[in-house]
Amino acid sequence: MIKEAQRIQGIEQYYFAQKLGQIKQMDSDGGQKVLNLGIGSPDLLPPKNVIETMNKAANKSDANKYQSYTGIDEIRQELSNWYKHYFEVTLDPTSEILPLLGSKEGVMHISMAFLSEGDEVLVPNPGYPAYATCAKIAGASVIAFELKQSLGWKPDLDKLKSKDLSKVKIMWINYPNMPTGATVDVSFYQELADFGRDNQILICNDNPYSFILNDNPISILQVKQAFPWVLELSSLSKNYNMAGWRIGAVSAHKDIIKSILKFKSNMDSGMYKPLQIAAIEALKTPIVWNKSNNEVYLMRKKSAIKLLEKVGCTIEASHVGMFVWAKVPNGKDGNQLSNYLLDQFRIFITPGFIFGDAGNDYIRISLCSPEDVFLEALNRINNNKNLVA
Repeated sequence: MIKEAQRIQGIEQYYFAQKLGQIKQMDSDGGQKVLNLGIGSPDLLPPKNVIETMNKAANKSDANKYQSYTGIDEIRQELSNWYKHYFEVTLDPTSEILPLLGSKEGVMHISMAFLSEGDEVLVPNPGYPAYATCAKIAGASVIAFELKQSLGWKPDLDKLKSKDLSKVKIMWINYPNMPTGATVDVSFYQELADFGRDNQILICNDNPYSFILNDNPISILQVKQAFPWVLELSSLSKNYNMAGWRIGAVSAHKDIIKSILKFKSNMDSGMYKPLQIAAIEALKTPIVWNKSNNEVYLMRKKSAIKLLEKVGCTIEASHVGMFVWAKVPNGKDGNQLSNYLLDQFRIFITPGFIFGDAGNDYIRISLCSPEDVFLEALNRINNNKNLVA
């Protein structure tokens, strides 16, 4: 066999790819079906008019042609309108917005555009695993900063300022936070922007959960004079139930966008035009649709909390987003409890360790399953007299 490249040695296959294989095997053994409450893949439909718009656009004569690497003019304009409407942020659609094939693509593009061997990247712990993985593939070193419950799951900037930051080029943040569900306010974003400017670090805010069970959506781009030390990733995946459509965007200073585009233009051949046209329709969706979506998530969240409390976990119910982050009972860790629930009850809930060792004592449940799945999970546990909480 040809030897794999050094850049991917030591990088593990994504945890969920492995776990889904195990769940598929369990589902084929004739036992109870595994109830998968671990993955944040929306099961609800996008707005009806978005689907209709995509279907109609797919029948146009120009639907299957190559598209611009920067997206059609109309999608960039609508993303600009969206930022203005919801966040009162003014962005130049011609130079400060770049559509992406999902925001995860953006994490890789940003890493490859700005990181070289010897550079360092600040990554939250717990945090989305792709931040660290993409940094390593780009040849940079990962410096984890712990998010603590006692600090509201925010980075301790005073502690970071005391460190040698001379090699740090990028800092990843993510609010509303995944996996914890924590939020911040614009004043904290101002502190982060000042930190980035003072230390010449690009602050990258990954913001895909703005409207999920969140009554106060904000953007780091609301910070005055944040460019060029701040950028933001946005996504239609969770906000509009379009995860498999792979539509996101990065918003930043025009020179940052140019650098990202250098890499992106060598990686894909543009986004399918009907998807872009459908995305425009989604971005125009009145907020009442999001509120209706959240009514479903809220019902599920209540059932998820009952389930987690039944197995002895404690929850910060005020947190937002499409997950519930829960501390496991004393004497256990999240991986133990996750494996126990899978082995004994065929219920899969994500262990917190996959987001970093600061998540060892936690598990994360997804709200992307119908209400009856949560009730079935609770029923399985209630009917087992040998529950070890």
